[in-house]
This record gives sequence, C-alpha cells and structure tokens, in this order.
Amino acid sequence: MARQYPLEKIRNIGIIAHIDAGKTTVSERILFYTGVSHKIGEVHTGDTVMDWMEQERERGITITSAATTAFWTPTYRNHDKKYEHRINLIDTPGHIDFTVEVKRSLRVLDGAVVVFDGVAGVEPQSETNWRYADDYKVPRICFINKLDRTGASFEKSFQSIVDRLTPNAIPAQLPIGAESDFKGVVDLLEHKAYAFEGDHGEKITEIPIPDTMKADVEKARHAFIEKIAEQDDAVMGDYLDGKEISTETLKATLRKGVIANTIVPVYTGTALKNKGVQLVLDAVVDYLPAPTDLPPVKGHDPKTEAEIERAPNDNEPFTALAFKIATDPFVGNLAFFRCYAGVVKRGSYIYNATKGVQERVGRIVRLHANDREEVEEIYAGEIAAIVGLKETTTGDTLCDPEHPIVLEKITFPEPVIGLRIEPKTKADQEKMGTALHRLAEEDPTFQVSGDPDTGETIIRGMGELHLEIIVDRMKREFNVEANVGRPQVAYKETLMGEADGEGKYIKQSGGRGQYGHAKVRVKPLERGGGYVFLDEIKGGAIPREFISPTEKGVKEALEKGVVAGYPMVDVEVTLYDGSFHEVDSSEAAFKIAGSMAFQDAAKKAKPVILEPIMKVQVIIPDNYMGEVTGNVNSKRGRIESMDDRPGLKVINAQIPLSEMFGYATDLRTMTQGRGSFSMEFDHYEPAPNNVAQQIIEGKKR
Repeated sequence: MARQYPLEKIRNIGIIAHIDAGKTTVSERILFYTGVSHKIGEVHTGDTVMDWMEQERERGITITSAATTAFWTPTYRNHDKKYEHRINLIDTPGHIDFTVEVKRSLRVLDGAVVVFDGVAGVEPQSETNWRYADDYKVPRICFINKLDRTGASFEKSFQSIVDRLTPNAIPAQLPIGAESDFKGVVDLLEHKAYAFEGDHGEKITEIPIPDTMKADVEKARHAFIEKIAEQDDAVMGDYLDGKEISTETLKATLRKGVIANTIVPVYTGTALKNKGVQLVLDAVVDYLPAPTDLPPVKGHDPKTEAEIERAPNDNEPFTALAFKIATDPFVGNLAFFRCYAGVVKRGSYIYNATKGVQERVGRIVRLHANDREEVEEIYAGEIAAIVGLKETTTGDTLCDPEHPIVLEKITFPEPVIGLRIEPKTKADQEKMGTALHRLAEEDPTFQVSGDPDTGETIIRGMGELHLEIIVDRMKREFNVEANVGRPQVAYKETLMGEADGEGKYIKQSGGRGQYGHAKVRVKPLERGGGYVFLDEIKGGAIPREFISPTEKGVKEALEKGVVAGYPMVDVEVTLYDGSFHEVDSSEAAFKIAGSMAFQDAAKKAKPVILEPIMKVQVIIPDNYMGEVTGNVNSKRGRIESMDDRPGLKVINAQIPLSEMFGYATDLRTMTQGRGSFSMEFDHYEPAPNNVAQQIIEGKKR
C-alpha cells in the first residue's frame, strides 16, 4: 500500500481552549465542512461526534481528547484533488481536571488552533494550555469564537491575548459587525470581505468591504503586512522601499513566522452560527506546519545515552511515541501513537525502548472519534492506534528493534485530591481492582494506592470532577458499584532547614546478628525539586553493595513524612558516613538504618506541611461583589486582581484547596445561582501553624 498523502500535505493539529469557549462546536463544524460527518452535532443537544462518551454528552463537556482524520482543499483552490490535505485533528478537553489530555496531545501535535470566547477573551485555562504549548514549542493560530453573543468584542478579546499570552498576536481578519449584527469577516491579507450563506454557512460569498470599515481595514492591513515583513530581511527591505509585495510572498513569509513561533495570526467568527470556520481550515493548511517543516525529533540511545535524531521520513527507522492508552469495550486496549519516522506494519514486532520489551503489532486502526478504520501500515507523520499492546503505557517510545531510541517522556502534574473508595459487595471487590488498574493505565494523573494503616483503597486525581467521572466510568464500563468517602486534600511535607541524622540498627539473636549504621545530611530543595540522593562515602566506611539498600530505606521513609505521615518532597539527602560489621551486616539492616537516619535528620530540619493552593476565577454579577470577596478572604484567599466584563465582575484569587470543597453550592447561594467559578492547581506552600495543627490532629478533611 503506497502512501496516499505526501508528508507536506499532512497537518497534525489540536484544538485547545478554556472550558466553554466552543472547541467541540468548532471541531464539529470542521468535520461537517470536510465531509467526515453529514450532520452537524451540537453540544447542547448531545449528539456530537467528538464528545462520544455518555458522560461527555450528559454534561456537555469534553473529557477525553478525541482523534479524527479529515481532508481539506483550501476554499480558494476550487477543490482540485491535488491540493487536498489530510488533517489529523485532536479535540482536547477545556476543564482543568482533564489537563493531562491537553498536555499529552500537545506533545505529539505539530500545530494548534486556540479558541477563545469572544465575550470572555483569555480565561485561566487558556493561559495554562498556552503555557503547555510554549513548553513544547507548538506553532499556533487563534480563533476568537462566539462573536454573535451579547457582549462579544473582537478588540477586547484580541487585547487580552496580547496582554496575557503573547505580544506576537496580530489580527489576520476583522469582523463585520458584532453580537446580533455579526455578518462576516474581512481577510486582511487578501483584502477581501466574505459572508457565509446557506443552511450551514457552506456557501462563502465575496462581498464589498463596508464603507464604514475601510479606514480601519487599511490601518489593520498595514500593521499585519509590517508584522509579516519583520519575519524576513529581504521582504522587509522591499517593504521599506515601498515595493508592492505579492500575496504569495506574504503568505510564505507568514508561514515561516508562524512555524518559528514569532507571529500568531488571529481569526474570528462564530462556529455555532456557521461563520468563519472554513477560513480557519484554510489557515491551518497555509500556515501551520507539516511534519517536514519541523526539526527532526531528538532522543537518546538507551545503551550509550548518545543523542540521536530521526527525520520525518519513511526511510528512517520506525520511531513513535505512545501518548495515550484507552480501553475500548469492543477491541480491548488501544495505544494511540504518533509516528515520527519510518513505517510500522501490521503483524511486525516493535521495541518499547522505555520498558525494554518487544511487542507485537496486532491490528492498526485509524480513528474517527469512536469509529475505527483498520489499516495495514502507518507512515511517518501520522497518528493512529495499535490494538492489544501488553506493556506499553503513556509516554513510552516505540521503535525499530534494530535501532533503539528513547524520546523525551511527558511529565504530568501530581494529583491534589484523594477519595477513599470501597466495593459494595464481595463480587465488586475483584472487579474494582481490575477497573482501577485499567483506568490508572489510561490516565497518568489518576493514582491508586492502599492505606497501610486502615487497609482502605485511596484514589487520587486532579479535582472532584475528575474523581467523580472515574467512579462513574467504573460503574458504567466495568459494572462496579462502590461506596465513596469524602474528598481529601493531598498534603505533602518538606524541610525548611538542614540537619544531620544517624541511624543504627543492631539486633543480636541466637545465630547471626544484624548490623547497619548510616549517617545522613538533609537539606531542602526549591519547590518542585523532587528528591536527590548523593553518595559521599569515603574509604569504604559502608561497602558499595549496601549503599543502594540504604537509599531504598531513605526512599521508604520519604513516603511517610515525620509531621503527619504525608509524603515528603523537595529534599536532598547525602549519605556521608557509617560503619559495618564483617559478618552481621546485611542489605535489610542497612535499609532500616537508612530509614532511621533520615527520620532522625528530618525531625531536626524544621519539617512543615505543604498544602495545595488553587488559582480560582470567580465570575459574578456586579451587585454580589462585596459578599463574594468577603467570602474569599474568609477562606484564607488572596485576591490577585479584579476585572470587568459587561455587567459582570471577574475575581482572580489564590485559595487553599482545603477551603474550596462545596464552594459551588456556597457560590450559588450567595449569587442566587448566577455566579460561576473555575479553579486549577497552582502551587504548594507551607500551611500556617494553626492549620498544620488541625491537619496533624486529623480535624481538617
């Protein structure tokens, strides 16, 4: 089977945004205009293609990122087959609890369309997603959606992008009218105006630029062309000399700037009213990169650690990254992967370089949301899924067994909230173990652990909604009924000072005794520093074979901190001295000695409890301002800023997670059901003494 689409005709893009900015509506329009679906699905009627899970349709939110493949010929090419492009599209969730989906999707995508609500502009989750896209250097174009809504303003939304996300944003279009008068758009590069007619806006007609807009259009076009010219010295020279620059040259230069992340064109429209989406598709094809426009993917040789590069090319050795594992009730485990180089065929063997195991490729499927198309092989630059890989998990590198390579892993945020969970019946007990294991495989921000003191199972995740969906999925997909406890905050512990500690484990019994002796020094690392172990043993005070067991002991002690038994983070532990006994010393003795030495040192090094602080945005009508701000202050909240929207006040604050349980109900009560809020994890900070005391006594849930 030969490759149907050359690499330069492929676009791997994601649609990212804050919750409710209209991502799924944009995705549904894209599927309709590209002919993938023949009926437009709507979020509010629960018949969308991309939000295919029952929970997504009921709640009207996206939970998992759905992948699909569509084909597009730019509107100005008169649908000539040779201009057709393959677009692999991933619609990602906007809710902070499912941030893992955005992060792992951006890791494997080449470009992104960032959608904004024309009334709200930049919202908290837009900032988080933008930061993730910056981390992975993903080129972006922006789409200001919902311009038909009351209170919508292209200028204000655009200004919020410049102020809060990037100074490189520049309008590529201007809207004709706003709110209920929104009629169409002016393309600044082509210098043409367009209206969208027909039942679904499928007929794009050129209309004259309204006289009232001509001056604004000239000014905006001038700024746009100047910004494009800045991307290339030769074009800048022509521009300064007053020469006429062709549209083709401007487009090529704009493409170069978008791929280099030095310019972000901003488009506009309303997906719900079917205006403007096709022109965004044109921009995806024209300006977002093909796999060939990006530098080769970098990795390292698992044996020698030498850096290796793989170019996006079918002739290179097969190299791919598994970015998502999903459990499908019909076919079993699906491992979604992005193929960076080479070709993978059905029935072949591939090497999981992260785990060091070989896997057999059973079936390969290309995805259309939850429909599948079986294929024989997948080429470089494509996104697909393999059915039935046994060992592969999120973030693993899959490659040619003869040419191993390990690509950079995806790092995920730590869970901040936990729940105790128990099966309702004996029959549910076994099924619950399987279900939780499967769900944890799918979602790296979901963790399952047992409480050694009570024997209960604890599940941890990114927020109340995240865990609620997990419990709901257990019930629907795995038929497991469970009782759930109250949500608990995932506290951590750390040290504020430095100290030395000593651990001596001596046990004499009838036969051979036990002897282990270790001295350690501990000091704090900056937040997010993790855990570092240094071995500074001189002159064989502790033999080499006992150093690893000593570190194991330290690691175990870290799991249960010295203040209230929460995991200890951001510490450096240095093993600098100790002693051993020729006969009695053993690995087990040194493991215990390491644990004792760490606890001894940690108790002296000013240990404190850390609590998760959330970034909270509250949106309320003007007249409830006083009561709501007073309530935020009573929750130990710090108000960072207050903004205005038409008739509304927006409060941005930082509040400890422990104070936020049940806030949705409180806010509804205070604002007669008219207030809303969104929250996301921001950072950990030491809890005040009185709060720490309550946590230690177990009063604070």
